[in-house]
Amino acid sequence: MGKLGISIYPEKSGLEEMREYIDLATNNGFDRIFTCLLSVNKEDKDELVEKFKNINDYASSKGMMVVADVSPKVFSDLNISYKDLSFFKEIGAHGIRLDMGFTGNEESLMTFNEQGLMIEINMSNNTKYVDLIMDYMPNKEKLIGCHNFYPHNYSGLNYDHFLECTNNFKKYGLRTAAFITTQNENTFGPWPVTDGLPTLEMHRELPMDVQAKHYIALNGLIDDIIISNCYPTEDEIKKLGSLRRDLVTFDVNLVSDIPEIEEKIVLNEFHFNRGDISDNFIRSTQSRVKYKGHKFDIFNPKDIKKGDIIIESSEYGHYAGELQIALNDMKNSGKSNVVGRIKEEEIFLLDYIKPWQKFVFRRG
Repeated sequence: MGKLGISIYPEKSGLEEMREYIDLATNNGFDRIFTCLLSVNKEDKDELVEKFKNINDYASSKGMMVVADVSPKVFSDLNISYKDLSFFKEIGAHGIRLDMGFTGNEESLMTFNEQGLMIEINMSNNTKYVDLIMDYMPNKEKLIGCHNFYPHNYSGLNYDHFLECTNNFKKYGLRTAAFITTQNENTFGPWPVTDGLPTLEMHRELPMDVQAKHYIALNGLIDDIIISNCYPTEDEIKKLGSLRRDLVTFDVNLVSDIPEIEEKIVLNEFHFNRGDISDNFIRSTQSRVKYKGHKFDIFNPKDIKKGDIIIESSEYGHYAGELQIALNDMKNSGKSNVVGRIKEEEIFLLDYIKPWQKFVFRRG
């Protein structure tokens, strides 16, 4: 199962503040950290290295994997060779992320480093970069990928481009990661601009857990989901930590007069989309088998809107008890009960549910 991650920026935060954040995150199931060394220079090297080591060691004691963002310039400024990565081990990192890469051979050699560090490479450019690294026969167990984040409004990745870039890595079976952004105000990242820090532009204004649900809906395309900016609210952390990472969780509002069995079908049953898909509904049919013989009365046969949750009445014969999610606006035949509705900001997720894909509902 994929990891949940946070980001910390030791040059902008106090140690106690970062420790409290790590405690909150680990208590809610988070297990990796992104941190940034891109702004480190020779002058403040010793002071910053001590601060990084202090907080990285604390994160390690909590079971978190720490990956530090670097570039060839950082290697040059700190007088580090790609042949000797002991510096990063000394500051408590478990891996390094190459914001800008080398020529492919260096990355391959780095995956065999004596320190056992993970080598994470930038996924956001649709080039042959990862193919080049693979040509040099890296240790795939130590090679992972991670997208960029984009602090400037409207500068995030286009979705189709994101898919192409991600598939470049997934074709080799590599672990992938991408960023989501908190909607908390007065946040910061490594750069001065603070318009949010998503990977995908379409995520910039969405609730943080909905951004994560989108990645989860992609069914294994993105393994690790990392909050890019500091600091999210405690509520955001708890919502994210409570999500199932192996399937999509839809938050729903149920109608006030929903009968007990219909409520159980929505909230307690395990759902999956049928393989013989329809343009109009996501169909979950196991409930009609389980509750065969139960009388499903008509109680709310209103016209259907995209995002509505429907349970068929007994007037529909052997369809009685089947749960559906509307993919289009439709006229109700008078035999279908609208029992609830997916929260408005999550309705777009329906477009990503594939045949046989699993999902659950929870009260919004």
